Amino acid sequence: MKSSNIGGQAVLEGIMMKHGNEYSVAVRKPDGEICVTKNTYRSITGKLEGLTRIPFVRGMFNFVDSMVLGIKTLTYSASFYDEEEEKELTEEETAKKEKKEKWMMGGAVAFSIVAAVAIFMVLPYILSSLLKPLIPSYQIRTVIEGFVRITIFILYVLLISRMEDIQRTFMYHGAEHKTINCLEHGEDLTPENIKKYSRLHKRCGTSFLLIVMIVSIVVFMFIRVDSLVWKFVLRILLVPVVAGISYEFIRLAGRSDSKIVNTLSKPGLYLQYFTTREPDEEMMEVAIKAVEGVFDWREYLRAMHNGELED
Repeated sequence: MKSSNIGGQAVLEGIMMKHGNEYSVAVRKPDGEICVTKNTYRSITGKLEGLTRIPFVRGMFNFVDSMVLGIKTLTYSASFYDEEEEKELTEEETAKKEKKEKWMMGGAVAFSIVAAVAIFMVLPYILSSLLKPLIPSYQIRTVIEGFVRITIFILYVLLISRMEDIQRTFMYHGAEHKTINCLEHGEDLTPENIKKYSRLHKRCGTSFLLIVMIVSIVVFMFIRVDSLVWKFVLRILLVPVVAGISYEFIRLAGRSDSKIVNTLSKPGLYLQYFTTREPDEEMMEVAIKAVEGVFDWREYLRAMHNGELED
C-alpha cells in the first residue's frame, strides 16, 4: 500500500482534504447540493515554512497548523447551516467581519492549547502527585500519570461520541478514512469501492493524540528536578519534543506495513472505533469530491499500477 500523503478532517456535514499546501472542503448543503471550495494554506511559521519539513521539529508546527486549519474549515462548513440569512455586506463590513473571524479563530486555537495542557498535562500530574506518600518512586508515579492522562482522553472521546451531532461528524470521519484507504489500495473512487474498506487509518489524528500520551510517559521520566514549578514548566517545554517524536511515528506508520509498526499502531486504531462511524453513500460522495479538489486520483492510480510511485 502506497501512502497518498493526503490528510483530512470531518467538518459539519462535510469533509476537508489536504494535499501539500492545497486543501478543499466539500459540504453537503441543506438543499442536498455538494459545495466544494479549494484554497491554499500557509503555515503559521510564515517565511520559516521550512521548519515544517525538518524531522522531529516539524511535528509541533504541523500539529498547530492542523488545529488552525481545522477550526477554519469547521467554521466555514457551519456557515452553510446558519439559521439567519446574512445580509449583503459592504466591502468595509466584510473586511471587519473577516478580521473579527481571524481574531476569534486565533483565540479559539490559543484556548484549545491552554485547555489541552491544563486537562491532559497538568491535571494528571497533580492527581499522580497525590500518591507521593504511598508511592515514593518518581518513575512509577510518572507511569501512573500517563495512564491517568490516557484514561481522561478515552473518557472524553466516549462522552462526546454520545452526542447526536458528533455522531454524524464521526460518520463523515469514517467516510474520509474509507476513501483514503480505497485510494491507497489502488481502486477507483466510487461509493461501491469505498464501502469495502476499513474506516480506520494509521495516520489519523486520533492515533496521533494517543501516541503523544504514550510517548510523554517515557519523555517525562527524564525530568529530574525537585521544584514543583519547574516540573510544570519542563512538562510544557517538552511538549514540542513529545509532539515531534509522535509525529514521526505516525508518519512512519502511514508508509510502513512492517509487523512491528502495525502492532504499535493497533491501540490508536482501536480508539478510532469510537471516533469514526460507518458512513452512508452520500457521505462517501462528499469525500470523493473533497479528494478531487486537491488530488488527481486517476493519475495517482495510473502511476501506482505502472510502478512509478516513489517509496
